[in-house]
Amino acid sequence: MGAGGAASGAGYSPMADGRWQMGDSAPLVVGCDHAQLAKGAPVADEVRAEMVANVWKIVVTEGQQVDDGDTLVILESMKMEIPVIAESAGTVSIKIAEGDVVQEGDLIAVIE
Repeated sequence: MGAGGAASGAGYSPMADGRWQMGDSAPLVVGCDHAQLAKGAPVADEVRAEMVANVWKIVVTEGQQVDDGDTLVILESMKMEIPVIAESAGTVSIKIAEGDVVQEGDLIAVIE
């Protein structure tokens, strides 16, 4: 796991697909534009919020190279910390700021 990845024993549990989740919270995932992929165009993975939450901490910096499994952002909802995990490697572009409130579906980051 990369330097920003979650650590076992810190309340995070490994999942069968390689993602990490904290407690019973749902892990947040990255999606891609499959239409662009089919056309052979360069694809950027979009990281979107799956729930309403506060942006507690941004772990990576703008333009940083990340690996699959690295923690990008930590959200807070109902006193629980929810890591947002990259599911692909690339250069990250952060679209939110610490202290922001994200709604379900809001863009958190893009990995190119």
